This record gives sequence, structure tokens and C-alpha cells, in this order.
Amino acid sequence: MSSLFVRLFVKNYDDVKNPRVRGRYGSLAGVVGIVCNLILSALKIGIGLLVGSLSISADGFNNLTDMGSSVVAMLGFKLAGKPADRDHPFGHGRMEYMSAFIVAVLILLVGFELLKSSVTALVNGEAAPEYSLISILILAFSVIIKLWLFFFNRKLSKSIDSEVLAATAKDSLNDCVATTAILISVGVTRFVELPFNLDAVMGILVAVFILISGIGSAKDTINQILGQPPEEETINEISDFILSFPEFYGIHDLIVHNYGPGRQFASVHVEVPQNIDIVKCHEEIDLCEKLLFERTGINVVIHMDPINTDDETITATKSAMQKALKEIDEGLTLHDFRMTPLAENQTNLIFVVVVPSKVKIPADQLKQEISEKANKINSTFVCVITLDNDFTGK
Repeated sequence: MSSLFVRLFVKNYDDVKNPRVRGRYGSLAGVVGIVCNLILSALKIGIGLLVGSLSISADGFNNLTDMGSSVVAMLGFKLAGKPADRDHPFGHGRMEYMSAFIVAVLILLVGFELLKSSVTALVNGEAAPEYSLISILILAFSVIIKLWLFFFNRKLSKSIDSEVLAATAKDSLNDCVATTAILISVGVTRFVELPFNLDAVMGILVAVFILISGIGSAKDTINQILGQPPEEETINEISDFILSFPEFYGIHDLIVHNYGPGRQFASVHVEVPQNIDIVKCHEEIDLCEKLLFERTGINVVIHMDPINTDDETITATKSAMQKALKEIDEGLTLHDFRMTPLAENQTNLIFVVVVPSKVKIPADQLKQEISEKANKINSTFVCVITLDNDFTGK
């Protein structure tokens, strides 16, 4: 049914990189969510008030909040699809991440309120409500609808790689679990007399589950907003494609900026022989940038770094220093290696060392260890080291 909805209501549904198409996916998910949650909230709140069930009423208000989340998601997709303007030259794609964060906050608010009311009911010793057959049928119907909404939103989120729809799908699963827990409470209460309010206990358990889920969703979206490293698959795809050009010897300083789905920009330094024809090299770089965009949808800017590939002494020394770095930590790499001519008293080695975030050696200590390794290779070596961050998240 999800695929049928997409084909019927999303024009050009295969073009998932297009912000307008993404907006149509978001609108479809929003409308479906609003309709389903409006019906469920009306039924649950009505039955909850009728039978005096705290958990059913809370679950109904949770569905009402879900309806608000669907509205927020729709607005987020609408704003994210706006073209770039003077104030936002990279577009408005991050509004999708902001929408996902707002949905996560709404999940947390619902979880907190449910926890508060359930704890109060348990502490005050309120009696568990008596459930009618109609209330059980409504709860069962709610589980079915919410389970379908989970699969529906999850499919759409995977189709367009959307954080906000992934958060919405997770929220639907939370509701499914919450309502199932209430159904269990209803079944036990109808046949077993307990010395405590099982309805309130189930409310607490459901609230904790919702809070954990909300924290997870908020963490994911905050990482997107703050700027998390690119996926390893993206790094490897860019690296492998660039190095497929025979004139390019190596890459470093790869940085990927994410301004929302379909709005990624990257810069990278490419090592080329210092005696290469500069016009030919420029043409190859232009071609590489063009093909990379067509292949990945990422706007890549390539900077050319000339290196000496003919001097055997420089090549051998660079290789020895790379090996020495690996002895300190496997994650360390170097680039922009230069070397003054071998001298009797002092030979300068000038290079940049890329330090992954997992390497916790203080900067001064790391430079000292590298210099000591260099002195063991040749006592005249004096290192001029610049330490650089690894922006790929390694």
C-alpha cells in the first residue's frame, strides 16, 4: 500500500535527490499522519475519559501530539525545499533536520508528561480503571494503524534518506509499543485482582520507553545540525574515484559540508607530480569535479598539491617517515612532505601530520615522538611538523 500511495501522490517519485520531490514525500507522510492520528486521538481520549483510564487518555494525547509532529514535518519539508536566496546561499535543506529535532522534543514532552501523571497515580494509590469491550477493540485497532504507520514512514524515510521521517517512524513504533502495553494491562486487570494500579505501572514503563527513544532521535538530529562527518561509503567513493585518474597520486584534507539532503559540498587536496603540465592537470581536475558531481551529487572543489615524485631520496625518506608514524599510531598519516638537500649537520623535513580524533597524545609529545623517530632514521633530520585534524571522522 505504501508503494501505491507513493506512485499515486508523488510526481517523479524516483527523483529522490530533487528537493521538490522530497517535499512531496514529506507532504504525503504528513497528510497520512494527520488523518490517522486525528482519528486515533479522538477515539482514545473519548474512551479514556469515559472509563477513567489514565494510560488510554495519555495515549490519546500522545496521538494528538503526533498529529502536531506531522504538521511540523510537513512544514519542515516545505521550508527545506525553498531555493537558495541572498541570506541562505546554500539553500534551506537543514530545516528538515530542525523539523526532526522538533519532533524529537515533542516525543520527549509526551514521555515526560506520561511519566509524571503515571508516577502521581501510583504514589497516590489511585485504583485501576475498569475497561469495556469497546475500549479494548479501539486499542487493538490503534496498534494495527500505528504499526502500519511505522512501516509506511520507515519506507518513505529510506526512499529519500530522511531523518525527520525516520524520527516519525520511530515515534509510531513507540506508540505501537505503548498501546500494546496498555492492552496487556487491560487483559491482566480484567482477570486478576492486583494490590497496585497496573495501569499506572504500565504508564511508567511506556513513558521510560518513549523518553529513551526521544533522546535517541534528538541525538541523531543534533549531530546532523552540528555537522557530523561523512559516511565512510561517501569517503571511499570520492577517494577511489579521484585516485582512478593516473595523474593523481594521493589525496588529503577531504572535507564534506552537509547543508541538508541533496545539498553537499566538498573540498579535497590532490597530489600531482610537480613537473606535470599545469594546463592538462587543470583540465583533469575540472573533469574529475564534473564527473564526481554526476556520480555522487556532491559539489567537489579540488586543490592541486605538486609533489616531487622523481627524487629517490625524498621518496625513500617520506616512506620511512610514514612507517615511523604507523609505529606511533596506525591512524597517523602525513602529506605535503618536503625535504631540504641532505646536509652534514641539519636536514629539514617539512610535513603535515593528520591526527584522527581517537589519538589522544598531546600535541607537543606527539611532535617530540615523531622527531625522535626521524633522528633514528638519520641523525641530521630536523622535523618541522604541522598537526592537522581529520575531518572524515576517523
